[in-house]
Amino acid sequence: MPCRGLDCAGLYVHVMRELGLDYVDAQGYPRNPYDGQLEAQMDAQPALERIAVADAQAGDWLCMRIKKAPQHLALHAGFIDGVPYIIHASEEHGGVVHHRLDDLWRARVMRAYRVKV
Repeated sequence: MPCRGLDCAGLYVHVMRELGLDYVDAQGYPRNPYDGQLEAQMDAQPALERIAVADAQAGDWLCMRIKKAPQHLALHAGFIDGVPYIIHASEEHGGVVHHRLDDLWRARVMRAYRVKV
């Protein structure tokens, strides 16, 4: 799996492609989506359906706000010792990372999406 050179949308495209799932690869989006741009793109993904954030589990995509509007994606990576983890492209860390979904990150989650069965 590539670990560098991906933003969060690139990670989404990579995972969906590797799983052989349908996706729309939006291009030319702004660095900081606004006015519901990210949610609109996620709602338009053919393989996804929106679910309640409280129902999110391993394999679900989380749409997060970093500042005001949702502008970041992370993959719910499941639980380790009852604690949720995420995988996402981190500008701060310079690549794809895996870490706890702590209180700060949990507060950022605005929407959740699940691959349709």
